[in-house]
Amino acid sequence: MHMFEPHTPPRNLEASAVASKRSTDAPTALGDLPDLLLVERARGRDARACEALMRRYNRRLFRITRSILRDPAAAEDAVQEAHLRAFGNLDRYEPTGKFGAWLARLAFNEALMIRRRVRPDAAAANQLDQAALQHAAAALTSQSAEQPDAAQVRQLLEHAVDSLPEVFRTVFVLRVVEQLSGVETAACLGLNETTVRTRLFRAQQRLRADLARRLREDRTDVFEFDQARCDRIVTRVLERMGALNRADQT
Repeated sequence: MHMFEPHTPPRNLEASAVASKRSTDAPTALGDLPDLLLVERARGRDARACEALMRRYNRRLFRITRSILRDPAAAEDAVQEAHLRAFGNLDRYEPTGKFGAWLARLAFNEALMIRRRVRPDAAAANQLDQAALQHAAAALTSQSAEQPDAAQVRQLLEHAVDSLPEVFRTVFVLRVVEQLSGVETAACLGLNETTVRTRLFRAQQRLRADLARRLREDRTDVFEFDQARCDRIVTRVLERMGALNRADQT
């Protein structure tokens, strides 16, 4: 598997600083390019193009995998594996479809595979889900003087989303939290648009009206994807791609 040319360390500190600045600036400059141009550069083993694509879609992939696995660390691992599969098999990507949707499908499938390996007891999980939903609803609608702070509100909203059955949860996260259209959500999950509408409707039915409203209002804070997590995913993927490239050359 040929990823991209291995990095050659600069000869002195001045060159190192210049290289570091170029590395930092490059993804920002490439970030304005459309997916197809970045994909072509990635096919030519351009690590900067790979990085730009990862940074463009990392949050979406994380929220998809987090909605399935309900564990941030496992979701992060799934995103990394999805990127490795994507960049190692770019010849399988057909430009007739959106690259973001193709990448999302890889992440979705990766999360499903991980979940199957560590499937929890379904009955126990369902009881926990119902308890989490009731607790979140009670806490957020309480009229007591002691109201939850922003961090607690975010956690309660995440518990409410986690309480949804998986088939509704992932659609809800993409449509409400990530704000994708029905068409985009359908493409990401390999569903038809009617199924997406039905699952979103049922997800909202399962949530109390006040919870659904609060989630729409505070969606940007739910399943937060910060810069540190994004940087960590990018670094690890690029390191593994470089290692694979060196292994192919030996």
